[in-house]
Amino acid sequence: MFEYPEDLKYTNSHEYIRLENNVATVGITAFAIDQLGDIVFLDLPEVGTKVEKGQTFGTIESVKAVEDIYSPVTGTVIEANTTLIDEPENIANDPYGASWLLKVSIEDESELSDTLSASAYSEKVEGK
Repeated sequence: MFEYPEDLKYTNSHEYIRLENNVATVGITAFAIDQLGDIVFLDLPEVGTKVEKGQTFGTIESVKAVEDIYSPVTGTVIEANTTLIDEPENIANDPYGASWLLKVSIEDESELSDTLSASAYSEKVEGK
């Protein structure tokens, strides 16, 4: 039903990670966005904020629910997608491209050892 790019890693809490040179680009999956419905509010941390693996770093609110967003890594926020804070409804337009949430300078790549591959995540959420 949805695409899950093979070059990304996925979490059980529906975040994805794109790792490039010790920087993790973090977003939420198309499946999660679809489950939420129309997004009306997004709260993200500021640049320089320390995030901890498994801890909440922000919230996303839709007309149906408010959900926490969890950090898949420990590190320091080096960039936040502030465009989405002003226009949260656009998050569904390009979840794996322009709609990333944070870029985090990660402390320990081994924290990604418990992430899921695209096929494992797809099977988990769609049973395929």
